[in-house]
Amino acid sequence: MRFKLPLALVLTAGLLYPAAADASLTEFATFVGNYGVSTDGFGSTSQSGTISAEVPVGATVVAAYLYTATYGAINPAVGGTLNGSAVTYGASVPNTGVGGNLASNRADVTAIVAPVINGGLGGVYNFAITETNGSQDGEALVVVYSLPSLPVSTVGILDGFSAAGGDNTAINFSDPLDPTAAGFFADMRLGIGFSCCTAYSSATQRSNVTVNGTLMTAVAGDNDDGLDAANGSLITVGGYDDVPAPNTVVNLANYTADSERYDLSSFITTGDNSIAIITNNPSNDDNIFLAVFHVLGEAGINEPPPNSEVPEPGTLSLLAIGGAAAFRKVRGRRKAA
Repeated sequence: MRFKLPLALVLTAGLLYPAAADASLTEFATFVGNYGVSTDGFGSTSQSGTISAEVPVGATVVAAYLYTATYGAINPAVGGTLNGSAVTYGASVPNTGVGGNLASNRADVTAIVAPVINGGLGGVYNFAITETNGSQDGEALVVVYSLPSLPVSTVGILDGFSAAGGDNTAINFSDPLDPTAAGFFADMRLGIGFSCCTAYSSATQRSNVTVNGTLMTAVAGDNDDGLDAANGSLITVGGYDDVPAPNTVVNLANYTADSERYDLSSFITTGDNSIAIITNNPSNDDNIFLAVFHVLGEAGINEPPPNSEVPEPGTLSLLAIGGAAAFRKVRGRRKAA
């Protein structure tokens, strides 16, 4: 529940916890508890193929979302099927900061995915996928699942588009982090549309990701999940089967080594209470339409962590633009206090 707050309280909250600044890639859903997440991408000019999810035995799917990335048309009439069932996508979200009429759409496919996985043998589940519009560059599948044996963690899904000039995301924790502790993890996965397929150069279609002030990669992009190096297949999604990209300076210019899945641990200092991520697209021709985070512990995405006594800084933003109805945001189940 949200309440109107005195301005002084909201300003105090903003000082204590970092929040997004003019973000276009915004929080859609957050799940805090015994959760895991699977992501995968697919693209082909044939407009049909397979997209997958990896979910352990005994897990229960709590949410599944399918994204389609588009190019070249304003508000294209997108569609398709997943495992033979029709997919109904929501409104197109255009990237207003780049050329090419780049955009994305999201569909809730929980009703299609959950019956296949729940009660299954565990492992990799394959889903047949089709598209109906040639301007669809490919798809990203995000599956969030619960399993009591998993550690308490936070899964955050951000979507929309990342402004070419740079967007900020803050993951905030109540307790200080220790990236050297056994079992620690902080995982980030990006979905990028209309990105292709040249050797690294100053003209490469690419995006930067900076974590806690350090440039982690200058070459997020390429059509890693596209089967063809052609329009209609230009998509990459950090996936369940991707090895996190090498997080060293020597690999920053290795375009093919960057899988769009990242281990953030080496960019965290013991005692940090937040992870600050900046994404931007200096080539001004890609569309970062999705970011998925999975971090150990209870965290808030662009807001204070769960059970914090401090009011959420996002409350002021809601008031400033006319109320909560302006935000499309879903809150997953949270671990009880």
